[in-house]
Amino acid sequence: MKQQLIKELNNLPELPTNIIELNEFKNEDSMDTQRLMKILQKDPLIVANILKISNSSMFGFRSKIDTLSRAINLLGTKFIISIAIGSSIAHNLKANLVAYAATIEDFLFISSLASNIINTWVEEIDTNLKEELLLPAFLQEVGKFIISTVIQEERKTEEFLKEIEESKDISLVEESFTGYSCARITANIFKKWNLNHNIIFPIAFTLDINNCPPSFKQKAQILQIIKILCDIRYPLSDENVEKALNKVVLYNFDVDKFLNSIESIKSTIFKNS
Repeated sequence: MKQQLIKELNNLPELPTNIIELNEFKNEDSMDTQRLMKILQKDPLIVANILKISNSSMFGFRSKIDTLSRAINLLGTKFIISIAIGSSIAHNLKANLVAYAATIEDFLFISSLASNIINTWVEEIDTNLKEELLLPAFLQEVGKFIISTVIQEERKTEEFLKEIEESKDISLVEESFTGYSCARITANIFKKWNLNHNIIFPIAFTLDINNCPPSFKQKAQILQIIKILCDIRYPLSDENVEKALNKVVLYNFDVDKFLNSIESIKSTIFKNS
């Protein structure tokens, strides 16, 4: 299965022009929302996904968000760029998540949830850190599209899903079947696409904290906690919140800030579901 996975990575499509434009815009730290809107409006699917996510139960805005400009004003440019790049990559890979019994909508939900946790929790730790992690948090599960493709081609979907149900540890099952973690696969996708190392390194070492370069270690720790919380099958389950809390304690993050942030997000989702 390793060889098939490497083949899929080698056959990745070129990075779409709109992602290149968005990434350049992000790196400029531009506040020109009109320019951002022009880039986004080149792809109606991206705009549709932004509006869909903006109106999800995760945010619970009082009135419907029906314009791109309002979505940008409410969620911020960095959050919107994360949604745009993530949804464009998902569409461009032309794959599905059948091996996880999940859909593109499920991927967009957990990715948006990841960025929302960054926005809510990491804001309490360090504003600059929050800004740096919004995009990696949204994108860190992209490797699942490649894994799903390989699992289906090898006719292992049923076996794969059974293992996930029994172990409740998707990362462990992914590595057991493919030989690689989703984090490592995602990092290799972005390496091939020449994305910034500030995106690649924190993702690459999410499940290998001990070997992470010191300058990226805190980011990788946070992404590991986010990964646990945003499990595509069991997002924010009590069991996963408990697992994440154990990591929060291990890495000496403030427990109260973490729990208050997660409770706030869960409360909003519950109230608007």
